[in-house]
Amino acid sequence: MSKSSKYVSHQSDQDGFIHWSAEENQIWSELMQRQLSCIEGKACDEYLDGLKKLNLPLDRIPQLAEINAVLEPATGWKVTEVPALISFDRFFQLLANKEFPVATFIRSREEFDYLQEPDVFHEIFGHCAMLTHPAFAEFTHTYGKLGLAASKEDRVYLARLYWFTIEFGLLNSKDGLRIYGGGILSSPGETQYAIGSDVPERKTFDVVDVLRTPYRIDIMQPVYFMINSINDLFDVSQLDLMAMVQQARTLGLHAPKFPPKEKKVS
Repeated sequence: MSKSSKYVSHQSDQDGFIHWSAEENQIWSELMQRQLSCIEGKACDEYLDGLKKLNLPLDRIPQLAEINAVLEPATGWKVTEVPALISFDRFFQLLANKEFPVATFIRSREEFDYLQEPDVFHEIFGHCAMLTHPAFAEFTHTYGKLGLAASKEDRVYLARLYWFTIEFGLLNSKDGLRIYGGGILSSPGETQYAIGSDVPERKTFDVVDVLRTPYRIDIMQPVYFMINSINDLFDVSQLDLMAMVQQARTLGLHAPKFPPKEKKVS
């Protein structure tokens, strides 16, 4: 949902089939093998259970219909192909309809390790496994409905809730700290950093605290928030979240724990 993209999404044919090149399938295969190894002992059980249900192919990018065949019976969700960039209105509308947007392009080799835009690997490997879990799915659905009805100013606060849960959420499990956020799970560097590093601050999840915490998309996160159970997200979805947004707006933002982004010199 950034302003410009060098990537162009593939469009499906009349049968809903997306024709990926051999090189694109090879990039998927290499990303899968690397990340499956990287998340061992770090991803939460709910994510791993969902990944098992999805049974993602190792040798090719899955077709969206294959993902939907698992998601729809599990939680009523489905994935929907979108261009590389969509508006916030479209994003919230899709989530409110239990449709998770998947930009149908895959990163180039030049950006194999990191890209700012969510590609098909990030969306499917990072997010779809968790969408098989009812509590996570309900939280995401509620978030979409709230965002669709919210003002532009309130959406800025809601974006932080999405960022620190769906993208970069951590979980205190019986086996120790685990990851459920797709932004971490699809990134080898962030996976190691979020669990294995002493650098970031890990805070107990509090909705108003989350809504007041600034973030940057192009750095390792200085702050993560931890829940104790994926079911905590269902409990959050039942709260008056827009009242909490107003509370956060009244209190104001916390001071950022990162330097400002350097402006490019033209």
